[in-house]
Amino acid sequence: MNKSIRGRALTGTALALAVATVLTACGGEDSSSADTKTDATASAQPATAVENPLVATFDGGLYILDGESLELAKTIELPGFNRVNPAGDEDHVIVSTDSGFRVLNATGQVLTDIAYEGAKPGHVVRHAGKTALFTDGTGEVNVFDPADLGRGEKPEGRTYTSAEAHHGVAIELADGRLLSTVGTEEKRTGALVLDEDGKEIARNEDCPGVHGEAAAENEVIAVGCEDGILLYKDGEFTKIDAPDDYGRIGNQAGSDASPVLLGDYKTDPEAELERPTRVSLIDTEREKLRLVDLGASYSFRSLGRGPRGEALVLGTDGALHVIDETTGKVEKRIPVVGKWQEPLDWQQARPTLFVRGHVAYVSEPGRKALHAVDLNTGEKTTSVTLPESTNELSGVVAGH
Repeated sequence: MNKSIRGRALTGTALALAVATVLTACGGEDSSSADTKTDATASAQPATAVENPLVATFDGGLYILDGESLELAKTIELPGFNRVNPAGDEDHVIVSTDSGFRVLNATGQVLTDIAYEGAKPGHVVRHAGKTALFTDGTGEVNVFDPADLGRGEKPEGRTYTSAEAHHGVAIELADGRLLSTVGTEEKRTGALVLDEDGKEIARNEDCPGVHGEAAAENEVIAVGCEDGILLYKDGEFTKIDAPDDYGRIGNQAGSDASPVLLGDYKTDPEAELERPTRVSLIDTEREKLRLVDLGASYSFRSLGRGPRGEALVLGTDGALHVIDETTGKVEKRIPVVGKWQEPLDWQQARPTLFVRGHVAYVSEPGRKALHAVDLNTGEKTTSVTLPESTNELSGVVAGH
């Protein structure tokens, strides 16, 4: 990872963004007063660029952190429950707010006026140089090149609207094919694929409760089901059944360096909140599914992939479990945080894993802490304490 350059001058685009007035519409009921505060904070003076920034949410706003030292560089007030995901370039992060997706210039430390409005902004997916946003409340998909965000204007891109609104996900492949989920507000059933011209070329609705996505080596795309996982490879859908009648793989993590996907695994459809101890490893070449018991539970924010494709799971035992994805062997257990338990409400804070290159960043909201772990050495290299407990954790992805 490159060292942070606090004294580096901003580019013309970033400087313009840094002094720009932020978008007036934001999540939360009392948006008028909140936006006034945000404008004053963001435009008081040009910000010093932060290289490889991290972004963490807290109750009432966003922290922008130096990616090397973890020092707090900027606090941006933004009410409501906000979520963060990498935009796909070296400067920006997508913030999901009550009113839609907003673009944060994390390097320039300012919310831009680029927004994709719509109720219930959901999954943000990066693949093959494109970023796809799925708005659950409308079923609308927006796909754009994240490199275009640097111009300071909303990128031109592709749009698609699902037949019915639902909690879904979409991903554009390298050749322009678009995979998107199929469902309604009450029932989600599978996925379809459109060609570059928007013509449907494949469909499979044998994936009840479809949720999440991941891409493996050789551009095999997967979406999770309540009874296994659905793959799209070589232009066709293939279903891999779970070993249980109900075996939900709702969250997945992929790596371009491996044909094996990492997924969660739940078997109790009646549980208010199931706290599983097993994860799934899906070999997309052999079309086989393996279960690995970690001896500790985890949450949907616990899954990640290392630089060599290794599977990473942050357990409630406080350790980062490093798994050889081809053998299923747990190679290391790296102590990072104290023991914790997943809260019943999915919006409540819990330790969260974000991986970038060879560094795993782990939040510890119970102690208002954030840690960095070098995956090459297995050592915790940096820890900081923040003013407030954080919830979601993300950052830029390029340039590190």
